[in-house]
Amino acid sequence: MTHDAFASSPGRRRALQALAATAAAGLAWPLRAQDAFPSKPIRVVVPFAPGGAIDVAVRAMAEKVATLLNQPVVVDAKPGAATIVGADAVAKAAPDGYTVLITTSSTTINNAAVYKKLPYDPATSFAPVTMVSLGSVMFAGPATAPYSNLKEFAAWAKAQNRPISFGSWGVGSSAHLFGELLRTRYGLNMQHVAYKGDVAALTDVRGGVLDTTFSSPVSARPLVRAGSIKALGMTGPRRSGGLPELATFGEQGFAGFELAGYVAVYVPAGTPRPVIDRLNKAFVAAIRSPDVTQRLIDQGQDPIAGTPEELQAIYNHDFPLWTGMLKAAGIQPE
Repeated sequence: MTHDAFASSPGRRRALQALAATAAAGLAWPLRAQDAFPSKPIRVVVPFAPGGAIDVAVRAMAEKVATLLNQPVVVDAKPGAATIVGADAVAKAAPDGYTVLITTSSTTINNAAVYKKLPYDPATSFAPVTMVSLGSVMFAGPATAPYSNLKEFAAWAKAQNRPISFGSWGVGSSAHLFGELLRTRYGLNMQHVAYKGDVAALTDVRGGVLDTTFSSPVSARPLVRAGSIKALGMTGPRRSGGLPELATFGEQGFAGFELAGYVAVYVPAGTPRPVIDRLNKAFVAAIRSPDVTQRLIDQGQDPIAGTPEELQAIYNHDFPLWTGMLKAAGIQPE
């Protein structure tokens, strides 16, 4: 499927609508004496550094899940190697529901295209439980820039007799791919600059060292509110709850940017379906609780939850699109 076709793709839209429709269903269920699971603490592995946006949101969810399941839920931060360290630990864990992975789509999609060899199989090592949230990416320029939206930026970029630098948080990241999409589809002379995080790139945009950057809304929002940088557009299928006033790329006439990364819950492949269902109901209830919903929005995520099948449908739809973008950007597996 081409990116143009994706813009009107009914598959992903139906899956997302189904997720939203089922989010409010089945949030409570009777506890039965014969239910053996869970009978001990559950470990939730987060393959990111403690204190980061994903880690903070997961800890809020874990408190709710612990109450619903009447067992402790321990959050285990295992950062390293683009989420590979934590993901591998879960892939090799016993498939009994007591080890859970909460990670971004980079673990199961981007890593499959960026790395020749992984210690886990992104397609078969994990069983889906539920999506947690969608994460859009913001595109920004300096506060003093002579443009205020994407069309004005494109016209300005084409008038410059030099490459226009754009920052991302790493080679193969969604930020990198969106910049390459601007370059290849819209004929802009864009030059990628990889950073270790979006905060450093935002600092360089504010200081005039970097022309533009893609960033998470949560990192950029304080600078946008303070007038230190200029927000130009938001990727993803809809506006971000964190910056609802900012129009999407699609709304501004730039097709192909509808893809959004997501956060999701997984267990090791082979976990019994009744256990997955029990975890699904607990996590969906936690995600939809008002305080966790607000926490996710504050972290730049749009809460959304549903069934394992719906998460699998999103993965099946998005995988070839993201990997196609990686190939189009000329990113070779390492």
